[in-house]
Amino acid sequence: MSQRQRFIGTRKYFRARFIIAAITCVAALSTFRTAQAESVARMWNEQLLEAIRNDFARPTVHARNLYHTSLAMYDAWAAYDNKAATFITNERPFTFFVQPAREEAISYAAYRILKARFASSPGAAETMPALDALMVDLGYDPDFEGTVGESPRAFGNRLAAQVLAFGFTDNANEFAGYANLVYQPVNPPILPDFPGNPDIIDFNRWQPIALDFAIDQSGNPIPGGTAPFLSPEWGIVTPFALTEDSLTIYQRDNFDWWVYHDPGDPPLLGGPGEDYYKWGFEMVAIWSGHLDANDPTEIDISPASLGNTGLPDPDDYEQYYDFFNGGDASMGHTVNPATGQPYPPNIVRRGDYARILAEFWADGPDSETPPGHWFTIANGVFDHPQFQRRFMGQGPLLSELEWDVKAYLALGGAMHDCAISAWGIKGWYDYLRPVSAIRYMADQGQSSHPNEPSYNPNGRGITLHPGYIEVVTSDSTMPGQRHEHLAGEEGKIAIKAWRGPDFITDPETDVAGAGWILAENWWPYQRPTFVSPPFAGYVSGHSTYSRAAAELMTLLTGSPFFPGGVGEFVCPVNEFLVFEDGPSETITLQWATYRDASDQTSLSRIWGGIHPPCDDLPGRVIGAKIGPAAFSKAFQAFEGIDLLGDVNCDDALTVADATTLVNVLLGTDTTQCHMAAADIDTNGFRDSRDIKKLVELLLQ
Repeated sequence: MSQRQRFIGTRKYFRARFIIAAITCVAALSTFRTAQAESVARMWNEQLLEAIRNDFARPTVHARNLYHTSLAMYDAWAAYDNKAATFITNERPFTFFVQPAREEAISYAAYRILKARFASSPGAAETMPALDALMVDLGYDPDFEGTVGESPRAFGNRLAAQVLAFGFTDNANEFAGYANLVYQPVNPPILPDFPGNPDIIDFNRWQPIALDFAIDQSGNPIPGGTAPFLSPEWGIVTPFALTEDSLTIYQRDNFDWWVYHDPGDPPLLGGPGEDYYKWGFEMVAIWSGHLDANDPTEIDISPASLGNTGLPDPDDYEQYYDFFNGGDASMGHTVNPATGQPYPPNIVRRGDYARILAEFWADGPDSETPPGHWFTIANGVFDHPQFQRRFMGQGPLLSELEWDVKAYLALGGAMHDCAISAWGIKGWYDYLRPVSAIRYMADQGQSSHPNEPSYNPNGRGITLHPGYIEVVTSDSTMPGQRHEHLAGEEGKIAIKAWRGPDFITDPETDVAGAGWILAENWWPYQRPTFVSPPFAGYVSGHSTYSRAAAELMTLLTGSPFFPGGVGEFVCPVNEFLVFEDGPSETITLQWATYRDASDQTSLSRIWGGIHPPCDDLPGRVIGAKIGPAAFSKAFQAFEGIDLLGDVNCDDALTVADATTLVNVLLGTDTTQCHMAAADIDTNGFRDSRDIKKLVELLLQ
């Protein structure tokens, strides 16, 4: 494929993602709102999401931007409340006109933060005028920079200044453009345009990618064609709800590497977990063979068949994934709880479904990056005509503004903590991506049969799986045989996989399909100008972000289900896919619950060739801890309390009490202790039911 053809494919990607971004992420969550019905918090959140789409692809930085902006908007709201606690400001302005004061303070705070954070963005020429225009549309003077006095606009400017000052002290290295502090890769770059991976030094460590023509996921050219590791030291950034209880500090290169929710070592080739290393990366290669619209295999992707898997233990990977056929151990849902009726079947071709997932959840150009994607999903949920803004599904209806500032604070805090935890792990463990591992193992030959061709006794060769991963032989290259087109390559490893970008001349009309290719030429399902994200794989950021968001949305809304019992996104025939043409028919993605959507996100990264299972499952487990912890901290602020008390009965008041509180609310903790509440429901016992009763009283 020529450089011009790659550019055409990239341009197509931008255009398609712009169209996708222009509609809500969950198409069935229809918007029946007017501009007047949107809160100012929502308007500024939409401005931030659009600014992210036009910026560099930096999920860590943008998780922080989402959190800091949400923090400022929440504090601007809470400062005028007689109960809610604030985070940044200690001010409590007085006014008889609370609603307009809040809106003005929120607008000035958000405006100043976004103007500062995106001033040097590659999309600044679009972002800056859009921010100014919104201020004018709202009736505010964008030129007012005063910070003195009791006016809401001065208060908003002061609040923004406090958030921005905090940002220069939170260890994100914003002063230096978020540059890395000490990290240096141990491996030279892989050159995916050339066969194999002959230059890798440590086959358990991350490897940069060098391309003649490279762009990041937001469409910005990468100087020199090799992107540096993004945010390897991000573990030291000041978090929202992460605590020392989950922190491990390691030493390397005379630097303290902070790791929250440490999952331990990933599987290592030539070390502990070698079988899992091979199993996982080989599964990525095999699932790549599903990315073919001509594959007649059909599956039901309705909530009746997919989802409802629970949270698997990372050690149960062989029972959880379907190694050869793709997918997971889904149980599905018996009925739609909103209708009481079974979910109708949704039969599609697996080749279309797998390709759609790889692109829909990729969060590439004109997307908001994974943390922003979940804000888009949340906004779609909040717009659904059946959705009610009742905190945890209880109590009175909240105004759009109160709901939005509280939801954004909790979700922003969770996404920020996910970035800190996942990237702290990425930086410390420095684990490689599938394109490096698959090509390296194939270069070593096969490790299955000592008496057959291409066996390598060093044990680092790839495992053979007949029909999926094989050795090219003189018999298999005979006319009419499966490897006929590989004649002359006898002795090399072949994989039945997506054939890669070299088989696409025009992305508008061509499809690469799947077939037998040399493993040394294996590509993930990505554009040839990108290949894989520029940071280590372990653990998956997508899995961490998505599971945390799913848990938080479940707590925030009081239900694990999307409004109406199903969320949907329509992918039009031959219009949605942009790496190549497709899908071959119009397909509607469906999820019953937020957790189902999260699980689908995780699977998409395996089908897309970006993560093996060992990256995925620990990320889900970590996200399942971060989401509730962020909700707990936000809940305490909303109610103006530090802690309810010694909820877990360990004779100490710590953040663990807040975590126990959330577990009680989720129904996963029924311990007969919970000293905080006393016998509130007067049934003669002090137990988890008293905690629930206390929360009900607080929400009345």
